[in-house]
Amino acid sequence: MGRREMREHIFKLLFMQEFNTPEEMPEQVQLYFETLEELSPAEEAYMQDKYAKILEQQDVIDEELNQISSGWKVSRMSKVDLNILRLAVYEMKYDEDVPVRVAINEAVELSKKFGGDDSSSFVNGVLGKIAREAE
Repeated sequence: MGRREMREHIFKLLFMQEFNTPEEMPEQVQLYFETLEELSPAEEAYMQDKYAKILEQQDVIDEELNQISSGWKVSRMSKVDLNILRLAVYEMKYDEDVPVRVAINEAVELSKKFGGDDSSSFVNGVLGKIAREAE
């Protein structure tokens, strides 16, 4: 399984947390992984680890998103866009294995696949602003 596919699964896990309690999520995550065919233990461990690390930083990431996206607080964002942004901001700020441009590009691709008509431009705009401010 490639990084793009694993990133998509991590996004789906993040999205699932919007509809489950924190107490339910460990079981939901395990059930989700059981549905994936040909999943190696290393791939599952990578996805579990990255998902957990994003959750650890979620409050910090959400605060940054609130500051950056004027007029669009995280409470108003679509759940798809929000979780794509959470994943991308985590990769941009905390994952040294992922170049900033790759994180942005992958987020835009996810938003084209799962988001609404304006999702890709919204995601690109927010992440571009974050990247410019980080420079």
